[in-house]
Amino acid sequence: MIDLIVAGGGPAGLATALHGARAGLSVVVREPRPAPIDKACGEGLMPAAVARLAGLGVDPAGQPLHGIRYLSDGAAAEACFPAGPGRGVRRTVLHAALREAVDAAGVPVERGRVGEIVQHRDGVEVDGTPAGHLVVADGLLSPLRHRLGLAAPARGPRRFGLRRHVRVAPWTDLVEVHWADRAEAYVTPVGPDEVGVALLTSDRRPYADQLAAFPVLLDRLGGAEATTTVRGAGPLRQRSRRRVAGRVLLVGDAGGYVDALTGEGVSLALAQAEAAVAAIVAGRPEDYEARWRRIVRRYRLLTEVLVVAASVPPLRRALVPAARALPPVFTAAVRQIGR
Repeated sequence: MIDLIVAGGGPAGLATALHGARAGLSVVVREPRPAPIDKACGEGLMPAAVARLAGLGVDPAGQPLHGIRYLSDGAAAEACFPAGPGRGVRRTVLHAALREAVDAAGVPVERGRVGEIVQHRDGVEVDGTPAGHLVVADGLLSPLRHRLGLAAPARGPRRFGLRRHVRVAPWTDLVEVHWADRAEAYVTPVGPDEVGVALLTSDRRPYADQLAAFPVLLDRLGGAEATTTVRGAGPLRQRSRRRVAGRVLLVGDAGGYVDALTGEGVSLALAQAEAAVAAIVAGRPEDYEARWRRIVRRYRLLTEVLVVAASVPPLRRALVPAARALPPVFTAAVRQIGR
């Protein structure tokens, strides 16, 4: 019998597989897409994510990120990460590095989707294959979360992410967040001559139309050549009733998500992967729910506050001036994000 089957071969699933293999579990990953997998992503790894990847022996190439800068209507506020740099990493590079580590650990990655799931008191059958546990890490829209009856209605603004890369030398070692009336633009250096430009918005207009709302950023880009096509994701807000159902555990975006505003998605997924495997190894999968809540508590509070503020025009326009006027508060927020 396999100890652990992981449904989903993105960063959350591959990190779960690595933790499982390190704990001595027999692990199989099931993923229908060929590697490396790309997706719409801000691609800024926070310092906590860099540290957790290093703990797994994973060191993806990228550009150092020393903090965050907010810009709006000529005002700017910035703060550095106090505990070391993050890293701007192309999503495909991150995935390839994790997949290489999984292959080196001898964990098989099967090409295909998880179909039938049947739970028993002492295990779970996945498409007829008996296993001790199943970790669902199949992403933001998670078909398995819905199939297991764990999805809950999402309340609040429906926001979406769009991302494209352009060939231009990074002009800063910070993640820049440009604020406009209806969207934010995240500029992340990912290579010596390439930056990613991701938009978060509730507006469904095309990428180019929305980018026009950021004239300062457009001037910086100077008509640079696009190196990738536009990718989209969303709606970003997703909810789950719980993260544990018998011997099935939800990890990463499959377990619920608020918004990408703080750029902590990968950090959270890596922490959840470790916590899920620890609960499985201890023979108490039910403990994962409380651990999950502790992991996401700070992120959910900070992100909910920012999303609500961003949805009210007067508050949205006041965010950057307030961050500039209250540098200790902004620095404290960036410190929390970096953690």
